[in-house]
Amino acid sequence: MISKITSCVSVGLDCLPVEVEVDVSSQGLSSFTIVGLGDKAIEEAKERVRSAIRNSGFFFPSHHITVNLAPADFPKVGSGFDLAIAMGLLLASGQIAFTTENSLFIGELSLDGQLRSTPGILSIISFAKQRNFQQVYLPLENCQEASIIQYFGIYPVGSLKQLYDHLGKIKEIVPLVPSTLKNSQETTFEFDLMEIKGQEQAKRALEIAAAGGHNLIFKGPPGSGKTMLARTLPSILPAMTREEEIEVTKIYSICGLLKNEEPLINQRPFRAPHHTISHISLVGGGQNPKPGEISLAHRGVLFLDEASEFSRQALESLRQPLEDGFVTISRVKGTLSFPAKFIFVAACNPCPCGYLGTNGLHHCSCSPGQILRYQKKISGPLLDRVDLYLSLQAVEANKLTQDEFIPENSFKVKKRVELARDRQRKRFSKTMITCNAEMKNADLRKYCEIKTEAQNLLKEALIKFGLSARSYQKTIKVAKTVADLEGTEVIDARHLTEALHYRKRIEEY
Repeated sequence: MISKITSCVSVGLDCLPVEVEVDVSSQGLSSFTIVGLGDKAIEEAKERVRSAIRNSGFFFPSHHITVNLAPADFPKVGSGFDLAIAMGLLLASGQIAFTTENSLFIGELSLDGQLRSTPGILSIISFAKQRNFQQVYLPLENCQEASIIQYFGIYPVGSLKQLYDHLGKIKEIVPLVPSTLKNSQETTFEFDLMEIKGQEQAKRALEIAAAGGHNLIFKGPPGSGKTMLARTLPSILPAMTREEEIEVTKIYSICGLLKNEEPLINQRPFRAPHHTISHISLVGGGQNPKPGEISLAHRGVLFLDEASEFSRQALESLRQPLEDGFVTISRVKGTLSFPAKFIFVAACNPCPCGYLGTNGLHHCSCSPGQILRYQKKISGPLLDRVDLYLSLQAVEANKLTQDEFIPENSFKVKKRVELARDRQRKRFSKTMITCNAEMKNADLRKYCEIKTEAQNLLKEALIKFGLSARSYQKTIKVAKTVADLEGTEVIDARHLTEALHYRKRIEEY
């Protein structure tokens, strides 16, 4: 007898339907075969399903069993097909009878028949809602994550026996009620701008970066506050919209990084990988491609501390995602794209010892060759994709010991950032753009009105500073953000002057 049950497989952030066909034949030797380009986890499903069926009180057929995962021309990965295979076996062997139409089965089985948590549930529920499935059977452990999507056909299953009783009309499972998502609450951050004394210009650069979604590089000696400044950036970023929260949560769900008690990620990610990270871990990939650090930083911050210590290959792999807002990973098994719209923040020293150009007790001990090789680790094309550059000096002693002056806290700066983001949200309401940094060349002409005086200043800067076409566009974007922070719509000369101050001069390369 043949049974057919629908399941699905995650492909990137999307899903594809998979028809699980089970044939239990009395002819031939007793065997259990799974075909359809499954990975090792699917191959091992034979033992999990066999033990789960027996330990749940059912008998496992001693016949020639063939399971086909159709269509068979693309690879399937993961252990989420266990439940569909087990129910297909029970149906094909005549131990249960139920209608499989418009039903989706997802879940990994333990040896005692319990269902384990399965990654990628958020994408699966979105797929089921799009395809109008009436029932989705999934592990009980994933019910909080599944409830994020407003969908009323979800049945949380604790064990194989429980699902058997439900389908056999013995004891029905109560459908899951979608949760009412609350608005993001104010979060207490570990780092606050008021804790940083001095470096007022760097704080201003952080405010501009947060307001417009601009990339930022700090260069300075050890102890000048580069790392602490970068870690305060999340405290001034605006709260995510509901759509952004769903986007980020899908990525973490695919990677299996969600916590059951916190199914929805409502804080902007802050990823700070170590400089020993490989380029594959940074951008994503592997035999079965998964998101990397840049996708985990989507809608948040990617911080590279000691950026010059990262491998050249890892740094150069950032060029395309910084430009496009997504990363495309090509492997023999296929090509996948993952979102990667993040604020890139890097901190680096001016030389290997870190004290080049400093005035104080420390003197640079590096040779000219060492300095040149060190500075060339971050290439010109990568630097050209960064909007704001700032060279820091060590904080003066009188500012470190001054207690009378209390710096501005992150809450006040965040309010200004939110007002600037609101202006951008209204401006780009009919587009897919969320902030100034995402504008393309055509958008600059449409949304960025520049006064005549400012246009003349920009023409002079093009020649004097040797700005590339990309640097020219980024200067206008930063100037637009400065204008948004000021509450004006037209770019004035003072806005461009501040934007040009943060550009990398060609003689500094």
